[in-house]
Amino acid sequence: MMTAPLPAGAPITATVGLGERSYDIVIGRGLLSSLGRRIAALKPGARVAIVTDENVAPHYLAHCETVLREAGIPSAPVLVPPGEGSKSVTSFERVCDALIAARIERGDLVVALGGGVVGDLAGFAAASVRRGLDFVQVPTSLLAQVDSSVGGKTGINSRHGKNLIGAFHQPRLVVADTALLDTLPARQFRAGYAEVAKHGLLGDAEYFAWLEANWRDVFSGAPARGSAIAPREYAIWRSIEIKAAIVARDERETGERALLNLGHTFGHAFEAAAGFSDRLLHGEAVAIGIACAFEFSARLGLLPPADAERAVRHLAAVGLPTHIRDMSGAQPGGDALMELIAQDKKVQRGKLTFILVRGIGAGFVARDIDAGEVRAFLGEKLAKA
Repeated sequence: MMTAPLPAGAPITATVGLGERSYDIVIGRGLLSSLGRRIAALKPGARVAIVTDENVAPHYLAHCETVLREAGIPSAPVLVPPGEGSKSVTSFERVCDALIAARIERGDLVVALGGGVVGDLAGFAAASVRRGLDFVQVPTSLLAQVDSSVGGKTGINSRHGKNLIGAFHQPRLVVADTALLDTLPARQFRAGYAEVAKHGLLGDAEYFAWLEANWRDVFSGAPARGSAIAPREYAIWRSIEIKAAIVARDERETGERALLNLGHTFGHAFEAAAGFSDRLLHGEAVAIGIACAFEFSARLGLLPPADAERAVRHLAAVGLPTHIRDMSGAQPGGDALMELIAQDKKVQRGKLTFILVRGIGAGFVARDIDAGEVRAFLGEKLAKA
């Protein structure tokens, strides 16, 4: 078992090292109460717009406004509907208009208080309004805390596919208050765990083995044992450390950062086929996508079938879907999935790129994958549905 970075109860800080644009991710329970003083230190005299959704607002908006007000920071709320449907051109326009109407200027700040949808939408609006506003991520879901709030990818969906419109725009700070996960529905927490497992599967076999042994404590929020930090906080910290190191080396995904898309080329196609709806949450689509990536790698002879079975077995053990047949509603067809895969952002001059694996913790970027191989693989998967 790996050692804890700090004693139990203390906030943990990870850093995304990007030179003058480096920023901290602070992890721990109860950190929302420190948001006002952190922003006051970061941007003295700034006004704030809080972008959040109608599910998160009843739980945390008033507290967020209070801690800002107590730090002498005026704020204006901007509410959007919950769900993937808000990652649209229409919602983007509304948020931009709301920021302008609230007179948020270049010296001010946008706070993204919510899950991955809010973070992506608010971040893209911040990247665009007045040609760029600073923003702070306050992720309220497990998926957002370990993945989407870190790394500066912002954007919205197109009818052609997931995240096809957007910008790289790094936050100034990420405040990952793990107490905010207490109100997260079990399905949402489980979906976020797909991204936790992904980090071990793509680059840290020891971490994945730790997750296999400790995932129940991550889910339950079990307390720390002895001098170690609590399992949930440890998993969040370690996942962020893995991602932050890759982002620091390849901010704009010209090479190594593509590894973080393990499961996403398949997963985004499944998500789009489900209409970006509650039929299939993003993390659930990624779980099926990871299973496909491991099984496709085994089909190509890149890793032993036992490794693929191990990865899929863990995802299934925590209750995540691992097969196309696990999608609710009508099953997508092979042609439709291939069309969606062809729209993936990693496609270069029509050549398919996948993140494949040579073993647990040994992901790699595979370019120029034969479309016929992918089609045949999906055909076999669909035949078993």
